[in-house]
Amino acid sequence: MEYVSTRGGTGAVDFEGALFSGYAPDGGLFMPQHIPSLDRDTLRRWSSLSYPELVKELCSLFIPAKLVPRNVLSELINRAFNRFRHKNVVHLSKLKDGLNILELWHGVTYAFKDLSLSCTGQFLQYFLEKKQKHVNILVGTSGDTGSSAIESVRGQKNVDIFVLLPKGLCTQIQELQMTTVIEDNVHVFAAHGNSDEIDEPIKELFADVNFAGKYNLMSLNSVNWSRIMVQIAHYFYAYFQCTPSLDTTQLPMVEIVVPTGGGGNITAGCIAQKMGLPIRLVTVVNSNDIIHRTVQHGDFSLAESVKATLASAMDIQEPYNVERILWLLSGSDSRLIKTLMEQFNISKRLKLPEDLHRKLSKTLGSCSASDQDIVGAMQRCWEENQYLLCPHSAVAAHYHYSQPHSIPRCCLAPASAAKFQDALLRAGLAPQIPPEISALTAMETRSTPLERGQDWTQVLRGRIEAVAQQWEAQAGKATSLGKLKECDFQDLSPAIKAAEHPPDAFIMPRRNLLPYEHFDLSSWR
Repeated sequence: MEYVSTRGGTGAVDFEGALFSGYAPDGGLFMPQHIPSLDRDTLRRWSSLSYPELVKELCSLFIPAKLVPRNVLSELINRAFNRFRHKNVVHLSKLKDGLNILELWHGVTYAFKDLSLSCTGQFLQYFLEKKQKHVNILVGTSGDTGSSAIESVRGQKNVDIFVLLPKGLCTQIQELQMTTVIEDNVHVFAAHGNSDEIDEPIKELFADVNFAGKYNLMSLNSVNWSRIMVQIAHYFYAYFQCTPSLDTTQLPMVEIVVPTGGGGNITAGCIAQKMGLPIRLVTVVNSNDIIHRTVQHGDFSLAESVKATLASAMDIQEPYNVERILWLLSGSDSRLIKTLMEQFNISKRLKLPEDLHRKLSKTLGSCSASDQDIVGAMQRCWEENQYLLCPHSAVAAHYHYSQPHSIPRCCLAPASAAKFQDALLRAGLAPQIPPEISALTAMETRSTPLERGQDWTQVLRGRIEAVAQQWEAQAGKATSLGKLKECDFQDLSPAIKAAEHPPDAFIMPRRNLLPYEHFDLSSWR
């Protein structure tokens, strides 16, 4: 399995190459060269698997065993999910009126991104430890990605992570989940701008190929293929949980409703569909409705500004993963995608070719929801089920309540309601706050402000350079220590040669101390 850029301007890479990349060097996004096709027998066999086992099966299709042996892959995925609160990792709640809610938020930060990022963090560490390599991760977040990314790599010695959050546009809890992580390898920047604006300096740094290469830059936003890959499992699990039987002559259809911001999760759904999973996909958005307009009218164009909504993690104007979906639907036509995306990058307006738009609207349904719609869905779900929805899940529930259905339907729930107290209060509902979240308000915080008028790219560049110099200095000391440990006994000083019983170890490295511990040669005789 190799991966190619959606724009066709760079050579194919293996999974490791795609994992350690942000955007491809030509500005595109990495996708598998071929999408595996699953037969009916495979689907029937997978139907009884747990969520973690489904993730293992799917990842094994996209990660060759020669790169990550199967037993190692299994252990990495087990380790990724060992901090999840629910025994099944993912849970389906079946509510009144046929409302099925797939709870994807039982991870550390109470958001669905914990699922893919916990696995991606394990994959990263596996390759980094093998190669003794250091990377710098750049992440722009509209709320949940930042904290999930931080949790996936916090404290790791060979990773530094730089997270940009839009100050005042996340919920207080989302912001605290990032700024209260006081680790040497975590660097949080609170930017006075919106989600699209904080993506700009990140794109600029990745576009500087020499800088990106020298400092081993990578991304954990959903530009990273590994996140898309793990998220494919959501759709298989949802399908198997909601379908009545796989023993019918024709496999039954299930409709899956997907709250959408940057488009990574719905991209995973499109791949699952292409692999042969019989699902109907609906992408649902808030008032920032560029994906809805693209599906309905072929109008992939920016609005005048990003609108602040109750579903703040979806307040995004440039859903970059749409490029991956268009590449899939175009039959991997990288020349066409390059032309379209270059046009969009220049004018921020794009009218899809008629044939491509027809394929898109056949693949996806869509809906947009106002804040009033969100509040209404939250209230109705509570009144009928005593079940609290986060505002993003409520966008999906709004679609369910407003659109009749004749086949089983599953709404993906990307976050716990506990993270969105203001939205709950707006709906007249009482928040239910877990102790781990309540404790955040009393914890120490740390972040670097990015003010309007500053050159955010230059600030990031300077911090990355400083961190890299520090890591190189520490690595140099460790290398010197390693050489000294491995030196031949005959080359040691006469005093040591004369020892009747040379010690097993004469240098003791200790974390957070100088690289060499004092020793006294006179005590060795």
